[in-house]
Amino acid sequence: MLSKRVIPCLDVHDGRTVKGINFVDLIDAGDPVEQAKLYNDLGADEICFLDISATNEGRKIIFNIVSKVAESCFIPLTVGGGIKNNSDINDLLKSGADKVSINSAAVFNPNLINESSDSFGCQCIVLAIDAYKDHNNFKSGYNVSTHGGKRKTNIDALEWAIEGEKKGAGEILLTSMNADGTKLGYDVELTSKISTEVSIPVIASGGAGKPIDMVNVLKNGKASAVLAASIFHFGIYSIENVKKEMLKYNIPIRKTW
Repeated sequence: MLSKRVIPCLDVHDGRTVKGINFVDLIDAGDPVEQAKLYNDLGADEICFLDISATNEGRKIIFNIVSKVAESCFIPLTVGGGIKNNSDINDLLKSGADKVSINSAAVFNPNLINESSDSFGCQCIVLAIDAYKDHNNFKSGYNVSTHGGKRKTNIDALEWAIEGEKKGAGEILLTSMNADGTKLGYDVELTSKISTEVSIPVIASGGAGKPIDMVNVLKNGKASAVLAASIFHFGIYSIENVKKEMLKYNIPIRKTW
């Protein structure tokens, strides 16, 4: 059985790691380069770097910081934010990213998934889905948002995940916008619905408050990996705390201590 991954997320704004609730009321959480090195040393399985303001500001991602983060860690690095086309993806991969996360650009141009997967391989392409709960208007009970969760669409989250896999995405980064930053636990219902209907790995994101939350979304939500920010950035729990909790429930991990 494949090991379940623990992934710290660096949400970056103006060159600094930040954290808020539902992507607003942002609090400075440190230097992303220093944090990447620390998480590498503390046993993270991967690192996710998201330039959360690039799309809203209509600019490209901060390549110089991505390069420094890539140089500081020796585990897979996924990077997203402000990506519009294959050229941007190529530049990120050249800057040291192992995988590239696309969200808004894929919604506006779904063929970007096909094009990027064909050009760089599906293993490089992560479809990020920022989902809001809406049981009144959507069959799955969730719809897709863009621009860092600021703009809701009329796209059903489950249908979009299935389409993304068909178009060549190699992984899904699934964020519950309702749970993000709340520390009240992941949206297990959302994660389970997506994980059950696609065959590619699903990374659960949004709502991590304690290690048992990771266990719940891995076991009951059928996620392949868990992503968290606040609990790691502010020292509430360590990666080792999380992995030891996972071991208690016989969840396979990459042991790092």
